Amino acid sequence: MVLSVFLLTSAMEAPPAAPMVTGPTGSQDSPRAMSVHFVSPLSTTLTVVRAFDPPPHHYGPGHRGVDLAAAPGEPVRAAGSGRVRHAGPVAGRPVVSIQHAAGLITSYEPVEPILTTGDPVSAGQPIGTVTSGHPGCTSETCLHWGARRDGVYIDPLTLLGLLRLRLLPW
Repeated sequence: MVLSVFLLTSAMEAPPAAPMVTGPTGSQDSPRAMSVHFVSPLSTTLTVVRAFDPPPHHYGPGHRGVDLAAAPGEPVRAAGSGRVRHAGPVAGRPVVSIQHAAGLITSYEPVEPILTTGDPVSAGQPIGTVTSGHPGCTSETCLHWGARRDGVYIDPLTLLGLLRLRLLPW
């Protein structure tokens, strides 16, 4: 099943009042409230081809992010302001990770970086381009976008305010 998210394409515009989201969300995790502004890592309409599926325990199987359909060479933007924590290969794939405030780290792969480790970034600033080769991608090319706060993986779509979260009875 495919999840489509419709966003404004400009990082400078206000987010839509009620973004349209269809398909599975895959998360009931809520990041702690932050006054930090986050934007989509792609300027095109987001199409989630694989949703967030957190592992049952720290080292268990799961999908620790979302896979977004993308075109080869499509620009990737920093989701929020911070500092480049890593820009280079990890397990043979090009990865960019950004350290944000409040213990949050976002990661983007496979992304050919245009920045280097330590560079400051602003929300919406280009950080690289999508390359092909993400394992398990069911579209032409995918951007894997991940987020973790204080070592715990969260659904990165919650940073954009796109998921309706609800508490389940104890």
